[in-house]
Amino acid sequence: MEEIKVSPDYNWFRSTVPLKRIIVDDDDSKVWSLYDAGPKSIRCPIIFLPPLQYPVYWDLMEFCDGFRKLLDHLQLDKVHLFGASLGGFLAQKFAEYTHKSPRVHSLILCNSFSDTSIFHQTWTANSFWLMPAFLLKKIVLGNFAKGPVDPKMADAIDFMVDRLESLSQSELASRLTLNCQNSYVEPHKIKDVAVTIIDVFDQSALSLEAKEEMYKLYPNARRTHCTSKRLCNLPI
Repeated sequence: MEEIKVSPDYNWFRSTVPLKRIIVDDDDSKVWSLYDAGPKSIRCPIIFLPPLQYPVYWDLMEFCDGFRKLLDHLQLDKVHLFGASLGGFLAQKFAEYTHKSPRVHSLILCNSFSDTSIFHQTWTANSFWLMPAFLLKKIVLGNFAKGPVDPKMADAIDFMVDRLESLSQSELASRLTLNCQNSYVEPHKIKDVAVTIIDVFDQSALSLEAKEEMYKLYPNARRTHCTSKRLCNLPI
C-alpha cells in the first residue's frame, strides 16, 4: 500500500487534480465526488466509474436518474464511460436507461458483467442495509486473492483494503445492493453504442462463464487483455 501511496503518479494526481463535490438532488446527502481533469473544451469526455464516487442509492434506476442529473449539471450531452466491475455494470445500465435519448457515446468495460445473478446473492440483496460494516467488508474481501501473491499484487490489495475502509456502512451496503439485486442488461437497447471489453485471463472475481456471456452480449465489441491484475481487479 505504501508503495502505491508514495508513487509519483499517484501523488501528482492527488495534488494537482481538483476533487469536486456536487449535489444534484434536493437531498443534501446525495453528493457526487469526481476528479476534474483534462481540457474543458472537450464536450464528450470520458468518465471513470470508479474513481467517480456516487451517493448512496438502493435502486439501479435511482442511480441512473442521479447520474443523468449529474451530466445535466455538468452540461454534458454525451460521454464515454469507462467502468470497472460494478462500475461497468452501472455504465451499461445507464446506457440502457437513456437509450431513447442517448447520452453514452461508447462503453469501455473492464472486468465487468451483464447479469447480477452470477454472484448468487440476489436473495440477500435487500438485506445488506441491515448488516454491520465488518460483515459487508468480509463479503467484499472474499473476492480478493488468497494465499501467497507477488509483492506488487500484495501492495495493490492493501491499497484496495485501505480504500474499502474509507466507505461508510451505508455506502458499502448500497454498492453491494446495486451489485447483487436482480437485474441484467438488455443489449438490444444499447446496440448502437460502441463497446470495448477489457479482461484479465488469470485469477479474478469473475468466472469464465461470466466473461463469455459478455462476449456473446457484444459480439462486435473490441477486446483487449489487461496484463496486470492490479489494474483490472478493482473493488466496488
